[in-house]
Amino acid sequence: MILESALLDVLPGREEEFLTAFAEARPLIAGRPGFRSLELRRCLDEGRGSRFLLQVEWETLADHTEGFRRSPEYRRWRELLHHFYRPFPEVEHYGEPVLRA
Repeated sequence: MILESALLDVLPGREEEFLTAFAEARPLIAGRPGFRSLELRRCLDEGRGSRFLLQVEWETLADHTEGFRRSPEYRRWRELLHHFYRPFPEVEHYGEPVLRA
């Protein structure tokens, strides 16, 4: 399993519009082969209410980078969501935990 992680800085004042668009986009990713789960969390720190943390679990890295990103569903995902971000998020992928407490 791999974990995709991205900090999403949404344009201030457009958070609710983003959440509505994300609800429409969620089935596009959730139906892809290798998708395991998704969490979207809003930042609670003062002055950071426009920041969201997206974490997606995939079976393999290729399920995300090749399967989803090269799919027609990803093109629709981009149309729905990418115009909300400033700056555009850096997406990173992580392997299995090296430590648990």
